[in-house]
Amino acid sequence: MICFENVTYAYPGEKPVLKDLSFTISKGERVGLIGANGAGKSTVMKAALGLVNCEGKISIDGMEMCHRNLSAIRKCVGYVLQDSDNQMFMPTVFEDMIFGPMNYGMSREEAERSVDEILDELELGYLKHRQNHKISGGEKRMAAIATILAMKPEYMLMDEPSTALDPQNRRKLINTLNKLPVTKIIATHDLDMVLETCDRVILLHHGRLAADGPADVLLRDKALMGGNHLELPFCLAGPPVK
Repeated sequence: MICFENVTYAYPGEKPVLKDLSFTISKGERVGLIGANGAGKSTVMKAALGLVNCEGKISIDGMEMCHRNLSAIRKCVGYVLQDSDNQMFMPTVFEDMIFGPMNYGMSREEAERSVDEILDELELGYLKHRQNHKISGGEKRMAAIATILAMKPEYMLMDEPSTALDPQNRRKLINTLNKLPVTKIIATHDLDMVLETCDRVILLHHGRLAADGPADVLLRDKALMGGNHLELPFCLAGPPVK
C-alpha cells in the first residue's frame, strides 16, 4: 500500500506545491493521477520515490519514507519517466533492461530470464538487441516500460506515458497498460487514456486533493472537471457546439 498522510512540499523559495495531501493506494489498483498544470502530479511521483523531502508521512508497504528505507522502497516502486530518452541510456534495449535487475542484486542468469519473460509478455522480443538510438519514439516508450518491469516492481509510476505518441502507438500503450500485472499510478493529461486504463481517479488542484473516486464517475462530472480547469475526455464530450 502507498500511503500519503498530510503531505506538504514546497520547492526552495516557492509556495507549496503539495498541501496537506492524504490518500492511500492499495495493491492491484489502477489509478489515474490527474489535474491541471501545476496541480502537483509530478511532485507526488517524486515524493513516492523519496526524491523530495516532504512534511507529513509517506509509507510504502509499511516502510516509512526515510533514508534507511530508500533502497528497499525503490526496489518495489518503478518509475517510467515522461521522456524515454532520459531513461534509456545504454547502447541497446537488452543492456538497459538487464542493468536494473543486476544493480538490485539479481544474478545475470536470473536477470536475463526476467528480461526475456517481460519481452515475451509484451511481445517486444524484436527490440531486444536493437540500438536505442535507432528505434522509434513509440518503441522506446514501450522499451522503457519493459525496462522497469524487468526489475519486478510491486508498483509502477508513470509520468505522461502517452506524450508524443501517434494514434497507433498510443493504442498499443493502452493495450499494454491493461495487461500489466502490477499496481499502476498514471499521471497524465490524457483523460481518454485514463478512462480506458484506470479504475480510480485522484484529482489534484493546486496541490490539494480535489476528488478521489471511480474513474468512470468522476471523469463524467462536467462541473467537477471544469471547476478544476479540465475538460471531459474527448470520447464523452460529444460533438462541438456550433
